[in-house]
Amino acid sequence: MARDPEVAVKNLLERNKGILDPVDRSAEIIFGLIMALTFTCSLSVATSGRSDVREMLIGALGCNLAWGLVDTVMYAITAVVERARRRTLVRAVQQTSDSARAASWVRAALPEGVALVMDDQGVTSLVARLKSLPPVQGVAKLQASDVREACLAGLLVLFATLPVAVPFLLIGEVERALRVSNGVAVAMLFVSGVSLARASGLRPWVLGGLMVVLGVVLVGITIALGG
Repeated sequence: MARDPEVAVKNLLERNKGILDPVDRSAEIIFGLIMALTFTCSLSVATSGRSDVREMLIGALGCNLAWGLVDTVMYAITAVVERARRRTLVRAVQQTSDSARAASWVRAALPEGVALVMDDQGVTSLVARLKSLPPVQGVAKLQASDVREACLAGLLVLFATLPVAVPFLLIGEVERALRVSNGVAVAMLFVSGVSLARASGLRPWVLGGLMVVLGVVLVGITIALGG
């Protein structure tokens, strides 16, 4: 059965995501956690003093702040590039007289879930709908929603550091603080995995546990490579 062409038009012309979807939010938090853990797990319990802990916290916060800034800028750039690509597609469909080619372009650009239920008649209707739209003018621009999403993405990377860092501020004994910090990080990785599973229809407990294992492995690899 053909999907409503109006719905497909929206998917082609709009981002339709809002302020970060659950997958994006979880991914940003997991990234920030792994970055923070590479610092806390490299701390030597036997030889580290308060000055070492302070330097570690400054390094972890500084690193995540820098990567959060990079993430913010790249997220905004990606949003504009995606919008420009969609506008280019619509402009090409409107200008071509080759219906078969236009249909192939549109089908290739459809989100996977939409493409699976869209038959040839639906694609043909979608091409006709795109051709009936006013000609695309101007260039893609950065929008306020892009800025909000980009800033939130960067802040999530930074804020993921805070729960891991707090135990070192509240607990004087380095070994105990490290254990509590690692426990908090494991719990956050698990919750992030559960959130990803619920957003994608997978098993929450399985993906939560898998995310903990992957997080630990990635941290170990990062530390081994000198990260």
